[in-house]
Amino acid sequence: MQKKYLITGANGQLGRAITRKLRQTDAELILTEAGRAAEEFHLQELDITKTEAVLEFARRVTPTAILNCAAYTAVDAQEKDVDLSYRINAIGARNLAIAAQETGSKLLHVSTDYVFSGDGVRPYIEFDAPAPVSVYGKTKLAGEEFVKQFCQRSFILRTAWLYGEGRNFVKTMLALSQTHQELSVVNDQVGSPTSAEELANAICSLLDTENYGLFHATCEGDCSWAEFASEIFRLAGKDTVVHPITSQEYQQQNPQSAKRPAYSILDNYMLRLTGGYQFADWHDAIRTYMEGLKG
Repeated sequence: MQKKYLITGANGQLGRAITRKLRQTDAELILTEAGRAAEEFHLQELDITKTEAVLEFARRVTPTAILNCAAYTAVDAQEKDVDLSYRINAIGARNLAIAAQETGSKLLHVSTDYVFSGDGVRPYIEFDAPAPVSVYGKTKLAGEEFVKQFCQRSFILRTAWLYGEGRNFVKTMLALSQTHQELSVVNDQVGSPTSAEELANAICSLLDTENYGLFHATCEGDCSWAEFASEIFRLAGKDTVVHPITSQEYQQQNPQSAKRPAYSILDNYMLRLTGGYQFADWHDAIRTYMEGLKG
């Protein structure tokens, strides 16, 4: 029987990467985005915050699996826009979980390193207790809990520092390098830059399995934002100079910014334990991505 995948947030970085990957198969793809329908991109409108709309949509299309790539990711804005954050990141996940359970669909839900405080001294594994310090982290953790509560056949993947097609840190740095010879970038926050293509590979490798549960899913290795920026400029052949600054200095320059985890390295422990996808090293992944931008 032909598989049928419902993808929410299909126009985002990860949604686009998953769509490209699954279009290489014979699966039917139902691509959705909130507040946007576009026939030329085969996008249908679906607002995941509306319970009855989600249930009606899922009943009509009866997907093999629902892939939730929709999220409110404007970390700073959410400190003031708390209700909207909970509606999208928590209630939206709950609605999809209820719909998946009712229609017998699998649910794959994408979460974040922001569920942790960032006070750790070793990479976080899936069995470490979350302790979010921002509205974004709190709402994403609430979404995880709803998924576990309402959908038995679910995969939850926490990722970090994602980049792909669309707006992201890599493209921001490249754009700034056009007008700045020197840039100040935070050097005391560390994590694992993760390619949307690599994450899409991991997601697609899980879809046909019964390997349900919570997984950390990032590229291997780690760096600071300043080190990441330096590598981007090196690969792009730019001579932009990176000046490392502390998070405190950045906060003073941007007083409206939300607190971010200082140490958000995730260990893909569950993927290793269960023989799951092995991610590329972040150096290799960013090199592949940069080659794609050039070509």
